[in-house]
Amino acid sequence: MAALPENNRRHHLVTLAVLLVAVACSSLVHAEPKTVRLLTIGNSFADNALTWLPRIAEAADHQLIVGKANLGGCSLERHWNHVAAYEQDPQSTEGSPYQGGKTSLKDLLTREQWDFVTIQQVSYQSHDPATYQPFADNLYAYIRRHAPTARILVHQIWAYRVDDPRFKPANEGKEPHTHAVMYQQVRDAYHALAGHLDVQVLPSGDAMYRADVNPDWGYRVDAAFDPTTAKYPALPDQTHSLHAGWSWSRQADGSQQLRMDGHHASSAGKYLLGCVWFESIFGESVVGNSFVPDGIDADYAAFLQQTAHTTVAAPNQ
Repeated sequence: MAALPENNRRHHLVTLAVLLVAVACSSLVHAEPKTVRLLTIGNSFADNALTWLPRIAEAADHQLIVGKANLGGCSLERHWNHVAAYEQDPQSTEGSPYQGGKTSLKDLLTREQWDFVTIQQVSYQSHDPATYQPFADNLYAYIRRHAPTARILVHQIWAYRVDDPRFKPANEGKEPHTHAVMYQQVRDAYHALAGHLDVQVLPSGDAMYRADVNPDWGYRVDAAFDPTTAKYPALPDQTHSLHAGWSWSRQADGSQQLRMDGHHASSAGKYLLGCVWFESIFGESVVGNSFVPDGIDADYAAFLQQTAHTTVAAPNQ
């Protein structure tokens, strides 16, 4: 194996030390098994965060019961409109769009005694606080009415990948035009909402950004790849991408089309998100957790675990 650069070698040693401490501690103190009931009111970004969370919880000897009121591309306004339709006519199809168009939000809220309920804005409106209200307040009150013992969490979503096509200089002043600007605007909007509602933030966006800009483990754009001239099956180097990124998709006629998804999380991104959620809802460190998805090496998994732990432990740094 080639020698690691000095900065990577130092990080590797720190990572190893953290894992050894975690293993030693876990052999001495074993957390009591918990059952946590979690309902998400969101979209595909909530689905991303839930992908590996049950496996992470299981590896820590906990049970996670999940309910999903997630609809692809769904905004706070649309969620509330479905609620309003149900309240006007409980038999309307518009009022019961969840779980294959068979369930209302009221049904889901009253189905379990939820410990946590999450809400979030759709990603492309998340930078704009004006799009949140009155729908966030309405949903908050509705959750309080039908799940009064649940803790409501605001799920702070993440910025798109640095090379996402939406980031254009011409968009400056109209919508986020860089990865860093989107992160800061989204973060400000979610923290303002959480402060207004007096609830906790699930800092998914903080953890994703912290990992993305890390000098050793962050994603770097492959400048040698030109998507306008790429031929199947060529793809860029996407090492450590927390977003799905470039891929080829087979079309109905058998041809291959190059696609870019800079919005949704990759498997590594989903793992980082799951680690953040685990720490936030179980109140337990994820460092040293034995579950690691296939395709993620041990050193990188340790970095993602530590990033999640640092983010949840010190959310304002």
